[in-house]
Amino acid sequence: MKRKQFKIWLLFLAVGAIFAACEGPQGIAGLNGTDGANGTNGVDGTDGNATCMACHSGETKSNIEAQFSMSVHSSGVNAVDYAGGRASCAACHSHQGFVQFANNGEVLGNITNPTAWECATCHGLHETMEATDYALRLKDPVKPIFDPTTTMDLKGNSNLCANCHQSRRAEPNIDKPGDTYNITSTHYGPHHGAQANVVAGVGFAQIAGSVDYPEAGSAKHLNQASCTGCHMAEFDAEEGEGGHSWKPSLLACNTCHDASNTDFNYGGVRTDVEDKLIELRDQLITLGVVGGDDVDGYHPVVGTYPMKQAQAFFNWVGLEEDRSFGAHNPKYVKALLQNSIEAMEVEIAALP
Repeated sequence: MKRKQFKIWLLFLAVGAIFAACEGPQGIAGLNGTDGANGTNGVDGTDGNATCMACHSGETKSNIEAQFSMSVHSSGVNAVDYAGGRASCAACHSHQGFVQFANNGEVLGNITNPTAWECATCHGLHETMEATDYALRLKDPVKPIFDPTTTMDLKGNSNLCANCHQSRRAEPNIDKPGDTYNITSTHYGPHHGAQANVVAGVGFAQIAGSVDYPEAGSAKHLNQASCTGCHMAEFDAEEGEGGHSWKPSLLACNTCHDASNTDFNYGGVRTDVEDKLIELRDQLITLGVVGGDDVDGYHPVVGTYPMKQAQAFFNWVGLEEDRSFGAHNPKYVKALLQNSIEAMEVEIAALP
């Protein structure tokens, strides 16, 4: 019996030695044997749901959809009817085309059943979930179609607009330099909405004349305003302007200019530009470059023309279809028109 008790005692000693070997070094004792003081509580962050619901709440979303219904982007007239299914045009003329372009950099083929733009055309997946993250599919500076070796930066969210609202062609003397230029289509021109070119001050034909051209990128409406600031200002229900209607806001215009105008003819710019557009158009009619009338519209006449006449037409039709009558970039627009008019005066004087 004693021998058995002795073996059990030895076993306890062995186990104790094993546990002692596994024990780490003794830690440093706490200050005065007490725990440290608690840290300062952090500031509560914004409720995540509040950030999401700023746009996705039922009332807000319904209001945005109502505003959007006022825009031609949602109607299908401009977006789909004419070119929404054609691969070469669909990037800007249908919902499916723009999404493909944003994701792949190109439209992969003709679209069988194109539809008009919708919320998901411009808005994809959020990246940061912050209040300023509108999940825009495209917002980086744009490589212009007319010159992909450069970039055109309309600043931040406005770059989304520039992907479509730009010239599809370089001005004639850059497209095909020479003494003459052949207009091969009655649809020739920058395209039907080269507003980004006007705002950025690039892409039109800078014919030499009495008015100096401002430096590209110097426009106040590029650096002190924005596409979204003017066209997406707080929605004015009474006037039906701003917000997702994309109709320019007179209230935003007056606020920025500290004015009280009842229209967009700030400083008489609109009147001056309208007069110059008519004068240049009539010169081009005299030269035979433009045909048509007020009822059926005006268009280029297919044919070969002296280079300056083709350039002047490019400027006229591009600024006519900009539809801002100078508001997007007054100095650039006035220089283009005045110098084109002066050049056409010389061309008309040389007619037999």
